[in-house]
Amino acid sequence: MSVQGVAVLLSWLSCCGLAVWRYSTNSPNYHIFSTRSTIKLEYEGTLFSEWSVPATCSVKNKSSPKTELRCFSPGVQTIRPIVTGPDSEEERNLSVDSSHICFLWYYKVINFFHNLTQVVVIWIYDPENADPNELLWNANEPSLNSIILTKQLATLGQKPGIYTTLRRRIYLPYDKMKNGTWHILMPMTTDDVLKEIKGNQVAFQDCFTADFLFLLTFPLLTIPEIPGFLPICSPHGSQLIAAWAACVPSFVVVVADMETFQTNDSFRTWTRIRVPPNILTEDERHSVSDVSLTRDGIFFLINGILYIKSFTGFKRLGINENLPDSGIIGITTRKWCWIKYLLKAKRRSSMAIWTENEVYLGYTFLKFVKIITTEKLKNLLNISSAATLTIHNVEYPGHPLELALLLNYCTACNINKTIYVVIYNEDTEEWMYQDFALDVSTDSFLTPHFIYAALPDLILRDKHRIYYCYHNFTETGVLQTPTEFGNLSRLSHNSIIHDIFIDYYGNIVVKMENNIMFYFKINIRAAIKLHLWTNSTMKSLILLSSSAQIYLIYVFENGTVQPQEYPLKLESQSVHFTSKEKCPYVAFHNNILNVFYFLDKGQNLSIWAQIVYPENVGLYIVVESYGPNILQEKNQIHYEIALGYCTKTTTVTFFQNINYEAVDDYFKLQDQNTGLRLVQVRPSEYARACPIAQKVFQIAVGCDSTKYIAVKGFNKKDCLQHDFFYVIEKSYLRNQPSKNLRVKYDWKKYGCPLRLDFGEKFHPLVQLYNDNGYVEDVEVNFIVWEIHGRKDYSFNNTMKKSGCLNEAQTWKSMTKLNQHLPLEEAWGPENYKHCFSYAIGKPGDLNQPYEIINKSNYNHLIWPEDHSGMYVFCVKILDPNYSFCNLTAIFAIETFGMIPSPSGYLVAAFLFVLMLLFFSILVLSYFHYMRIYKQYLYEPINRYDRKQKNN
Repeated sequence: MSVQGVAVLLSWLSCCGLAVWRYSTNSPNYHIFSTRSTIKLEYEGTLFSEWSVPATCSVKNKSSPKTELRCFSPGVQTIRPIVTGPDSEEERNLSVDSSHICFLWYYKVINFFHNLTQVVVIWIYDPENADPNELLWNANEPSLNSIILTKQLATLGQKPGIYTTLRRRIYLPYDKMKNGTWHILMPMTTDDVLKEIKGNQVAFQDCFTADFLFLLTFPLLTIPEIPGFLPICSPHGSQLIAAWAACVPSFVVVVADMETFQTNDSFRTWTRIRVPPNILTEDERHSVSDVSLTRDGIFFLINGILYIKSFTGFKRLGINENLPDSGIIGITTRKWCWIKYLLKAKRRSSMAIWTENEVYLGYTFLKFVKIITTEKLKNLLNISSAATLTIHNVEYPGHPLELALLLNYCTACNINKTIYVVIYNEDTEEWMYQDFALDVSTDSFLTPHFIYAALPDLILRDKHRIYYCYHNFTETGVLQTPTEFGNLSRLSHNSIIHDIFIDYYGNIVVKMENNIMFYFKINIRAAIKLHLWTNSTMKSLILLSSSAQIYLIYVFENGTVQPQEYPLKLESQSVHFTSKEKCPYVAFHNNILNVFYFLDKGQNLSIWAQIVYPENVGLYIVVESYGPNILQEKNQIHYEIALGYCTKTTTVTFFQNINYEAVDDYFKLQDQNTGLRLVQVRPSEYARACPIAQKVFQIAVGCDSTKYIAVKGFNKKDCLQHDFFYVIEKSYLRNQPSKNLRVKYDWKKYGCPLRLDFGEKFHPLVQLYNDNGYVEDVEVNFIVWEIHGRKDYSFNNTMKKSGCLNEAQTWKSMTKLNQHLPLEEAWGPENYKHCFSYAIGKPGDLNQPYEIINKSNYNHLIWPEDHSGMYVFCVKILDPNYSFCNLTAIFAIETFGMIPSPSGYLVAAFLFVLMLLFFSILVLSYFHYMRIYKQYLYEPINRYDRKQKNN
């Protein structure tokens, strides 16, 4: 566009009251906004005169619409552009810090797919003196200034490390600094994506380096654009539609009215999604009404029909995939990321599809299942068959295993209808009717947005209002504004609501179609209007970046996409300063470091939260939970007051107190007391000015799949790593087979065998591990058995020596009692009964070997004295109150030192051969000596006779 055209456009925007001004810094995400920062001011409009700034700040060019601002004193700085004419522009109150944070970490990732690793190249840069490529975040190597700065800080002791938030792993540089950069090697992960670069507390010229939070996942590839393919988009003039991966918010698909765009790096780079010709008509390609993103690909909803675009192609979904061929009115995916969760059922859905009367769940590999119809819902809800019940909308709540349905209910259906909410749990397959009913006009359409909370709290929007449902539907109403009684359209030049953005910290932004935005927090019942940031003609969306910061996505008419960081914290602080709103408390602290906790049998979880508030305010801490009633709670409150401030600390301990020993149905009792419970901790009151609304986490009661046991002293490294065969004599086997057993030793499965002298007893020491390594030595009872059926070993302790009052369980008695079960299932925690009570068991021979081992009973395995052998044992935890997991491990022992005793046939044959050899030698000796005797007896006589004759 020409300069004259730009001037005309800006003039039109200004005369229509749509002029805006904004600010920016060189620091990404406004991470550094201090007296050291250069604040760039920008005004869009033609009536600009000059900038009005306080005396503590200076402007580079006061009369320029684009200039730079520096503030020399910390505090709230009021800045406003002065314009000609009767109207005045709004002022902003910018909070400028006096922080000593001046430097930032820069990182670049190099992927190695052959071994599934990533090398993170890290250096330090100064945003005020950085290279343009570093400011745009596309630098491949540090600039000269950054190299000098990094080396200087490294000399002073600076060294970075990457700390993962979920798994608590630490990765350090694997080599010395090279060319002003550190290199950290990390595995590619999909369940430990939130990472933070931290360094030592090293200062250079009184400046420190800020920690940097970012998202790093297994590389997600975008679908390539193929030449000759055609655009797919929404109807002309429609607003932007977006879909993103819940756990990778930087992986986004945006549908505009001219193209569809996809990015995997928060729109630093983007590709166009296009479809093959001759599949859709021209009208169908411009009729996308909804979009969703899963691992299988990108789903488009077009005229009630579902299509998928993947790496392998573009196709229509229907009856072949167990989906309706038409009539689909909506699709959705999960909005909140839970990397971990406890799932007792078979699988968890990735998307939901619905018509007016049916709901389908979608799983990976394009598997779809119909879960409910409105006819079944009528029966479940006891609704009259004469009434009209249809599906209004569907959305995934904050709970990782639930799905919420909004239902239309009416009888005459002429003027009004009632909206009901039903929640479906995928794990238990139960439908739960919620105590909620909202009467609206028949033409109203509500879109639910569940907030990040333990309870199923949500807000609903139509075109003009926001309805809130807080504290498990106990508090409902219309979101209020200072004027117009909650009608946001009247406060935004009659524009309608376009979208709602909710983050993990409780911030909620309502964006109108003309880009006017309103702000409030979860559990708050009133909203405030934010400063205008973007002119009304721009099409935009609010999304999250890879560093979990808010940014705006703009799509221009020429088909280009531009991201822009949005300083929500600074903008809300500016508005709160004007409204004089303050947070009712001074500080809110807690020790909740994880979002997911596992509780096994006998374990408990203690958390504390502390709130500091002015005296006579009367605040307290609220702990709310949602889910199956499987945990008990113990609360303690500590209260202090000093210098006009009150400190209240609440400690909550979650635990179970159930005895699983000798119950009628062990597995049923376990199932009844396992599940997922969500907990949230929050202050009793807070305002929009408060920094954090609440803390949400999960408590999973059940088996942690990362737990396993191992016997100390066994590994797979201290032996020749190969498979081999050996033979077990039939007389040594339990089932007394007719022939010997030939066994293949599987080295990968059994590990290295431990070689023991036949006279050396062995006491297994079982240790518990998880994905973080060693946890503890197992002190409870466990049992061992030889997996190939050997019985030629015993135990040194007897039942009497172990303190039994009745006969203890043995492998012989348990296999006899459970003949229908395989050996490994005949005895376990589900049927264990101890022998230390007269009331349990029956009298018997207490001189039998005691076959139960634990860490302290000194019960050892003893070996036969007449032969050596190879034993492969399996160990199983026997104590029913130790773990929900079936904990087993395999170890192998090879005995040596005893010469095997031969069989009787072999001995007889050997003696026969020996005697035959002896008699043969005697006979041969007889003839041999007879020959010698004859030789010395007759030869002299013959020689004398010949001599006489000769004479």
